[in-house]
Parts: sequence; structure tokens; C-alpha cells
Amino acid sequence: MKRVLLAAALLAAALTSCKMENPLLSESPLEYGAPQFDKIKIEHYMPAFEQAIKDAKAEIDAIVANPDDPTFENTIEAMENGGEKLENVAMIFFNLMEADTNDEMQAIAEKVSPMMTEFSMYVSLNEKLFERVKAVYEARESLGLEPDQMRLLEKRYREFARGGANLSPEDKQTYSKLSEEESLLELSYGKNVLAATNAFTLDLTDEAELEGLPDFVVALGKQTAEEKGNEGWVFDLSYPSYGPFMKYSSRRDLRQKMYMAYNSKALGGEFDNTQIVKDIAGHRIQIANILGYPTWADYELEERMVKTPAEVDAFLNELMEPSLPAARKEVQTVFEYAKGNGFEGECLMPWDFSYWSEKYKAANYNLDDAELKPYFQLENCIDAVFGLATKLYGLQFTPRPDLPGYHKDVKVFDVKDEDGRHLALFYADFFPRASKRGGAWMTEFRGQSFKNGVEKRPFISIVTNFSKPTGDDPSLLTHDELTTFLHEFGHSLHGMMAEGRYGSICGTNVARDFVELPSQIMENWAFEPEFLQSFAKHYQTGEVIPTELIDKIVASRNYLAAYGQVRQLGFGILDMAWHNRKEVPSEDVEAFEKAVYKSSTLMPQVPGTCMTTSFSHIFSGGYSAGYYSYKWAEVLEADAFSLFKEKGIFNREVSGAFRREVLSKGSSDDEAVLYRNFRGHNPEPRALLEKLGIVKKN
Repeated sequence: MKRVLLAAALLAAALTSCKMENPLLSESPLEYGAPQFDKIKIEHYMPAFEQAIKDAKAEIDAIVANPDDPTFENTIEAMENGGEKLENVAMIFFNLMEADTNDEMQAIAEKVSPMMTEFSMYVSLNEKLFERVKAVYEARESLGLEPDQMRLLEKRYREFARGGANLSPEDKQTYSKLSEEESLLELSYGKNVLAATNAFTLDLTDEAELEGLPDFVVALGKQTAEEKGNEGWVFDLSYPSYGPFMKYSSRRDLRQKMYMAYNSKALGGEFDNTQIVKDIAGHRIQIANILGYPTWADYELEERMVKTPAEVDAFLNELMEPSLPAARKEVQTVFEYAKGNGFEGECLMPWDFSYWSEKYKAANYNLDDAELKPYFQLENCIDAVFGLATKLYGLQFTPRPDLPGYHKDVKVFDVKDEDGRHLALFYADFFPRASKRGGAWMTEFRGQSFKNGVEKRPFISIVTNFSKPTGDDPSLLTHDELTTFLHEFGHSLHGMMAEGRYGSICGTNVARDFVELPSQIMENWAFEPEFLQSFAKHYQTGEVIPTELIDKIVASRNYLAAYGQVRQLGFGILDMAWHNRKEVPSEDVEAFEKAVYKSSTLMPQVPGTCMTTSFSHIFSGGYSAGYYSYKWAEVLEADAFSLFKEKGIFNREVSGAFRREVLSKGSSDDEAVLYRNFRGHNPEPRALLEKLGIVKKN
């Protein structure tokens, strides 16, 4: 009997130990509290979410049950300090859902998403909690709050109001149900896009089918085939594979096949998103209406720099009006070049444009990716981008191989300020894989904040899909990929250099149409000769990139600028068409999209293609009614970078002001004020039109 009791006691202790040792719940023993990625397993996620949600609810209950009168400290700051465990678990899980997912994680996400929505509603629809927040808000002018405290209080009150706190009990129940359903629909949408992307491959076995492809593209195709256990060459819909294939393949039939696959993702078939799109749009309209807004766009834009749908439409049209005729001239120029060089069609089709525009570029600028890639070895680019942060802001990056990443490809760096102060951990994940969605992005596993008086510095991550090393060749970037690296690194700097007491208004927690300024301004250095010559060396010979090549990069910068602008503006217009409306469109998704694009189309519209069904930015990526913000941020950065051009591209006075007024401030003040504090005036769209050469400088 004693043995049985002893065995039971040991088993109970073991079970308790296992529960306590969940690396998502226990305090990390690693330096800075770095995530224990090497110890996290699939089975840890559900228990971690369940416990963290339980604890977060208890923290909310304690605030509500506090017998003292509501104050900023016992209500607003208490809420800010609460939920840390849940935030940590969610940050890790949902970031890995994007960067290193699998079927088990996706199944967990479908269970967890309603739990997270329910917790969100537990907070936002908590009448007693809102009463305390409202009491503090109504007394705000007499509390002697500091500016960041006032900003936090105002934001918290608006979050409650925008989250349904003023609704009737019946409407709260409806709002909660709609929000939960909408979050699940977004998950399904993203899952379908990833599955549809991975479902297609172009398998080639005849060398003749490789006509026109440069060696680096062929090598990538061979490597992909070997990874899949196939013979020959395999090309897929990840951008490092799809983009170069469309640029260089001489086989028009294969380009058309690739184009149709890429542009029909999740449009019908096994992974169909057409009904899900309408369901998401419908739910968003209902949510907006129940909260008192005529459209989802009205609801979303209230917290942006650009405040109304009418302002967004006016902004997009102000850029589109001069850009569209210029873009049509650019397309016509490429078409005439193609006709003079063997093209026999009546017009360029979308699958022709990348190929012939690249040919035109090579002929007129004598520049192509194959010529540039040898000078942009990834390791050199990393050193250069880090070095740029050193020149501008004094930052130092030290590799930390002792700290685990979430995948073997992930590199970890300790980031310190020039005085030696630790600023952040930086996780870099560069290469594509089937478990990672396409594109490039910056995110964080922990943001900067003070929790109960103790500062927590951020854990920042950059995720890209750059070409892998192939054979004896290292990873070589295109110039576009270098620009992408700088873009996402700009977001990273915004997170790394965050300063402030309250995490919810620190770092990248800013208005959606302001968040792209720090990233897009960094792209400018990719075209600065002084920067390029500091690191761009041929990976085989060590030769510094020739001045002639840099001149070509600079000269070709605005090649097809109007075409690219119209394309991006079109995405913004499509986004607003879906979200600035009072009812779901009656026509099918493809027909609706083609009608939206009709007035700004540059080439024939192709039946069986549709952007909407794989437009993850707006249907599952947080940019709904906000895609215009990329262009808005381009206006901001064009104006802001002109100050660097005036004072010097490495000028520490200018970079110091940018850090002080933009990078470190988060949303501690209205973003329009922050911009004016740095630049001295409001942004002007003409600055971008002039930079792109679409209109002449005054």
C-alpha cells in the first residue's frame, strides 16, 4: 500500500512539475528573459493559453473588485500591467503561426482564437471595469496627469467605447458573437492562402523549358526539386521563385501558367476563399454598424492620421490622377520595345510585362538582377544594414548563438546603444520554407514597457523570404531584396529604440498610416552611392561594386515608377471598395474586383484571376481600410528624407532628431504632431510625385 501511495505521490509530483515547467508559463532563466524556443513544444500551447487567460481574467477581476475609488494608478496602470503572461504566450504562438507553422498549430489556432476573442470581450464588455475607466476619464483634467498618462487614459477610454462598452446587453452579445466569428473567418482565410500557395508547383524536366533563366534561377529550381525529391527543376509561388521566373523565362506559355496559378490563389477549388471574403466583409459591416459607424472604414480610420474614408479617397485620387497617364505611357513604351524585338501579340498581357520590362531595363539601363546579385551577398548586406544603424544611431549588434531561435535558420543578436545599454534582442529569419508564409515582415515577441516599475526591453524579429544559398554559392540578394531588408529593418529600429512607460503606446504601436514611415525612409539608402560602396563587393573576386553599376541603379530607380504607383494605389482603392460600403456586394468576388479596377487598368483583365481571395494584408493581416497607408507613408518619407539629403545621409543631428521625435516616441503624442515636430510642417503628396519623377519639381 505504501508503494502505491508513494507511486501516486511521485506521479502527482511529476505532473505538477511538468505543469510548472511549461516554458511558456515559467520565467525564462535566459539572459533578458529571452524566450526558451528550444524547449517549447506543441503540447505546451493549449495549457499555456488556458492558464494565461485564467490569470488575466483574475487580474481584471481584482481591478473591478478593488473597494477604493477608481484612480489612474489602480485602474488604468493596473490594466496596463496586467495580462503580461497571456501577451507573452500569444506573441510567441501567433508569430510562429506566420513564420513556422504546421497543421497542429493551425488546429490549435482554431481553438485558441475564440478563447482570445472571448477574453477580449470579457475586458471590453465588462460594465464594472468600464465604469472605473469612465470615472477616471471624466475626472482627467483634475488628476494632474503627465502627457503620456493622459494619452494612455484617452486611448484606453476610446478602446472601450470602440469595443462596445456603451452597447446594450443584447447588442453586446451580438457584437461578441460577430467578433468571434470574424476572427475565425480570418484564420480560415489565411490558412487557405497558405495552402493554395503550397499546392502549386511548376515541375520541369526538359532543359529547353529553362530558356532565358539565368544560372541563379536555374540553381534555385534544381535545389527546390531536390528538397522535394523530384527530378529536374521545380518552381513555386514563393516570391524568390515566382518573381525571377516571370522576369526571365522566355517561355511565354510557362509564364502564363505561373501567372494564372499565382493570381488565382484561393479563387475556387479546394482552398476557396470567395465566400469567406464576403463573410468577412459582412461581419465587418455588422460590427461597424452595431458600434455606430456607417462602414468598417469609418470605424478603422477614426484612429489614423487620415481620419475619414472621404480623405482617403481624395488622397488616393490626388496621386492617381497624374500617375495613371504616366503609367500608361510606360506600359506603351515597353510594348513598343517588345514589338520591335519579336513580340507578336496585339498587346502585352500581364504575364508578359515582367519579362519585357526587364528586357527593356537591361537594354536601356544595361542593368539586371543577375549582374547585381554577386555584389549583394547576404552576410555583407547584414553587416551593412547593421552598420548603417551604427552610423545613424550608434547601435551595436553582437551575435548570440547561445540564445535559441525558433528555427535552425534564425540568428539572434544582442542590440546595444552606443553607451553600452542593452536595447533589444533581434531575431533574423531570412529564408523561405513551406511552414512560412510568403512576403517579409517585422514583428516582436515582446515590446518595450515598464511592468510594475521594471523595464522590459523588446524582442524584435525580422522575417523574409530571401533566396537560399545554392550549391557552392552563398545567398545573394537582388537589389529589390536589399531594399526589402532595409524596409523591414526600419520597422525593427522603431521597435528596438522604443522608450516609454506604457507598452501599449510604445514602439510600433502607432497609427497604421504612420507605422510605415520608419520602414520606408530606410529604403532610400539602397540608392545612395556612399552607402552601397561601403559594402557591396563581388562574392568571388572581392571587387567593390563599380561606379557604373551604382549609376545605373540610381538612374533606373524611377523606372516604371508610375506603373508601380498605380498598382499600389489600385490595391488601396480595392481595399476601400471592400470596406467603405454599407452592404456586401451582390456580384461574385471576381466580377466585383474587376469592376473596381476597370478605370485604372493598365493591361487586359484576365478571367479566372482575382487579387481579393489572397489579399492577406486586408483580410487577415490587419490592414483592412488601411492599405492606402503604404502610399501615405511614402509621402511622409519622401518629405522626411529630403532633410537627410540636405544635411547629409549619415548626419547624426538629423538622425538624432528622427530617433527622438519619431522612433522613440511611439504613440505618446498624436502622430501628426510627432511628424511636425521632426520636419517642421505637414506632409505634402507632391513630395512623392516629385521624387518619383511623375511631376517636375517646383
